[in-house]
Amino acid sequence: MPRPSGDSPLPTAEKPAAPAAASGLHPSLFILNWILFSNATILFNKWLLDTAGFPIILTCWHLIFATAATQILARTTSLLESRKSLPINGRMYLRTIVPIGVLYTGSLVFSNLVYLYLSVAFTQMLKAGSPVAVLFTSWAFRVAEPNLAKFLNILVIVVGVAVASFGEINFSLIGFTYQMLGIVFEAVRLIMIQVMLTAEGMKMDPLVALYYYAPVCAFFNIFVALFTEASTFKYEDLVNTGFTVLFLNASVAFMLNIASVFLIGKTSGLVLTLTGILKAILLVAVSVVIWKTPITLLQAFGYGIALLGLSYYSLGYDNVVKVYNNSTAYISATMNSYGAVPGSADGVRGGLLTKRYIVLGSAVFGFLFVMAVLFMWVNSVPTTIPVTSLGTN
Repeated sequence: MPRPSGDSPLPTAEKPAAPAAASGLHPSLFILNWILFSNATILFNKWLLDTAGFPIILTCWHLIFATAATQILARTTSLLESRKSLPINGRMYLRTIVPIGVLYTGSLVFSNLVYLYLSVAFTQMLKAGSPVAVLFTSWAFRVAEPNLAKFLNILVIVVGVAVASFGEINFSLIGFTYQMLGIVFEAVRLIMIQVMLTAEGMKMDPLVALYYYAPVCAFFNIFVALFTEASTFKYEDLVNTGFTVLFLNASVAFMLNIASVFLIGKTSGLVLTLTGILKAILLVAVSVVIWKTPITLLQAFGYGIALLGLSYYSLGYDNVVKVYNNSTAYISATMNSYGAVPGSADGVRGGLLTKRYIVLGSAVFGFLFVMAVLFMWVNSVPTTIPVTSLGTN
């Protein structure tokens, strides 16, 4: 399920039918909706943690809110109807949901702690290495057989992340360690889901998963908070942050799960993968603007290598060839449209293609231009400006 912190992988769970109310909308709207809430959740959490601190208590609040919200939705809507087909009893709950919930708690805690020490941009660069941990974990649990081709592809991602880390100006070993622990916990959690649930034919969409996992994670997060942040947390911290702000923050995090449910089944796996990569790039760009995070050329180069390796690993050779062939076909159609007879069917269709790809090309060029300007502007800011504040009281 998408994590309350917003650092979620793309929703690639079981693909249920899309809610009827949304069946007539274009898939691009669901993609934009998911990108909006995913990135908004991360940016909102980063700002809140820099302002108030207490990442574990904030996670507890998200999970308590999600528990209450899913219980209400289960009783008032049909969004969680698929849960009734799952053969979950008390024994299975203790054997599967609880252990996975413990792993998920570790993933949440470490993933939120990292924002006290690292910038959003660098955190996203490190997260590009998540498939490495998932692959090695799958080999360790013998869910998948070791494969030399995959190993070599994974090495490209590792090299990219290593180069990006080497180029990070405000590097924090504590933050880096927290991020690595969060990635490891998440990798083990994903493999345990595959071993314990998927093997028994139990598939959950993100909202149903939240329905089952949120109470367990809330319990364990509260337990962790009692031994870490509870002793320094005061009621004044709650008042200073604001009840309205906390409610909005939890609402945005929960809406990410709703957006994931509506997104599943509306697009192909290829589009979902590309959407996740685009979302990460946009998040890096926006966070750089907001916090004026200094980015070096070496860091950008390393992130680019990691993204290329991640794209190839996630899509596979066949899909990469498919994307390349479609792109060349579009370019060829655009060029050929200039030779069509005006007013003919080919001419009209060619004209529409020409306009479409002129707009697309302009958008791509504009995006690259904006990124170049941001790079030059951010690197003109003195590097003594702190990227994050610890936000502890």
